[in-house]
Amino acid sequence: MPELPEVETVRRGLEPVMTGHVITHADVRRPDLRWPFPERMAERLTGQQVLQLRRRSKYILVDLASRETLIIHLGMSGRMLISRPEGQQTLGEFHHTMPVPEKHDHVVLDMDNGARITFNDARRFGAMDLCATDAVEDHKLLRDIGPEPLGNSFDAAYLAAALKTRNAPIKTTLLDQKLVAGLGNIYVCEVLWRAKVSPLRLAKDVSVRKSIELVPVIRDVLTEAIESGGSSLKDYKQTDGELGYFQHSFAAYGRAGEACKTPDCKGIVKRIVQAGRSTFYCPKCQT
Repeated sequence: MPELPEVETVRRGLEPVMTGHVITHADVRRPDLRWPFPERMAERLTGQQVLQLRRRSKYILVDLASRETLIIHLGMSGRMLISRPEGQQTLGEFHHTMPVPEKHDHVVLDMDNGARITFNDARRFGAMDLCATDAVEDHKLLRDIGPEPLGNSFDAAYLAAALKTRNAPIKTTLLDQKLVAGLGNIYVCEVLWRAKVSPLRLAKDVSVRKSIELVPVIRDVLTEAIESGGSSLKDYKQTDGELGYFQHSFAAYGRAGEACKTPDCKGIVKRIVQAGRSTFYCPKCQT
């Protein structure tokens, strides 16, 4: 599933062709994805100007002039792709001809600048919903989500206080969206490797000093991943169809049986399963 860096990369890709522009036509090509679409979704989107695009955790929020917000979740295999009309040589930095909608193109938005935004989702685990903009933080999908890891409210004091009452391993604790927004399996593995914290250590046993160290490490990993366009492992692509590149920088995730990248460590990366998810770490230098 796309994590925070992938969703932020998609948001940034959509922003220049959607913000300030009008959705001239919305084509909703099926009644549902993971859940049913909201009533009259195509009608409520058509003719609306996009005021801004935001991200909350792993959700893209499209604020409309109607004072409604389109909530988008990519799910396991969802993709937002930008294309241009046939015969038009360029649309800013995007260079894809406008395709005929295919089997898994479930929502198509035509913009007044000629761009076409296509939500493609082969597995249909994604979701879209509409709600009042001033009530979006209270939406059932968003209301229990913790602070953004790149925001000011996520700091060492907050993390230390949150961890000291948790009796679960630090790896599964950091995956809890109620604790911190948007962190997923890939990036938690990378964070714990960089911080030299064992994923098996109980969260309550992580020292205050380590909590202080974890916050900038989390921010660094996420920032670097965003700058690399995210990580492409299976279905994820950027809005221009390109793959992300952060997977080439992995030090832990997916490297079971390979040498640890910590200088002079000589450990071997190991894979274990925690709460049904693969964890990759070096038992020698992550303690």
